[in-house]
Amino acid sequence: MNENIIADFRGTYDFLSNFYSTEVEYEGASYPTIEHAFQAAKSLDYAERRAIKAAGSPGIAKRMGRKIKRRTDWFDVSLVIMEMLVKQKFTRYPELKTKLLDTGNTTLIEGNNWNDRFYGCIYDDKRNEWVGENHLGKILMKVREELQHESKS
Repeated sequence: MNENIIADFRGTYDFLSNFYSTEVEYEGASYPTIEHAFQAAKSLDYAERRAIKAAGSPGIAKRMGRKIKRRTDWFDVSLVIMEMLVKQKFTRYPELKTKLLDTGNTTLIEGNNWNDRFYGCIYDDKRNEWVGENHLGKILMKVREELQHESKS
């Protein structure tokens, strides 16, 4: 594997994970993690959103998000919402902004073993490469690049 890649958002790089405990806001409500806010955003039902907001962990919020009645425009808005939440996380918390900037130009891949090939990638041992669209990694790198340009201004 390439050492110029961060593909494990745990340990030293846990702050890159949507499960990382940082309060974010979505449509006037505060959520304990990006995962809570993102899963709540799938629904237009405020009771469902409140229930997800109150979930005891990001993992529970994620499971709840799989069971709710998803808004009809979800696939049109999900990437925009994800980017807005990620950007908020790294602009609201200076220490997280610094940590993200400290990753330099390293490729960020949301490597996983739960077969998410849309927001992340899985490692294919046969092909010896990461496979997937890696939208979360791409969003993180886009936000990092914007923050890098901002820092130079």
